[in-house]
Amino acid sequence: SRALSSAAASTKAVKPPVQLFGLEGRYATALYSAATKMSQLDQVEKDLIALQATIKTDKKLRESVTSPIINRKVMGVALKDASAKLNFAPATANLLGLLADNGRLKKLDNVITAFRTIMAAHRGEVVCEVVSAKPLDSSQNKQLEGALKSFLTGNQSLKITSRVDPSIIGGLIVSIGDKY
Repeated sequence: SRALSSAAASTKAVKPPVQLFGLEGRYATALYSAATKMSQLDQVEKDLIALQATIKTDKKLRESVTSPIINRKVMGVALKDASAKLNFAPATANLLGLLADNGRLKKLDNVITAFRTIMAAHRGEVVCEVVSAKPLDSSQNKQLEGALKSFLTGNQSLKITSRVDPSIIGGLIVSIGDKY
């Protein structure tokens, strides 16, 4: 009976540090779970970042990945071959094959973005967006960062993105992760 209990534990899904919804969230969560079990999280993240950058810069690849004309099976085989040549992790290759088989390659960019969100949460990064009416100077940024760090717990780190929106007239709009 010990063998059965340990076998059951190894097949249990690994929960990501942040819950994402929608089709992209389901694929990203499944990939996170599979990559964690295979101890390939960092390799999968590197693969997907490189793939996302290549898709953005290579027009031919972008069009072939999103084309409804190309046969799913042909695209799946081509992506698996490319994954092997590029030394992608097996979990990455499986994701590409699965998306191709299910006709969902056009969602690949969104799946990668969702996976990157999960990985940021895994590393303890908290994304904070600050919207201001005017650009903030360095002293204001330091003061704001000091105040925002009080919302963090334990080993979390703050990643601030700023943008200017003159339509808010004055003040700041601050959103921290998925809580504030």
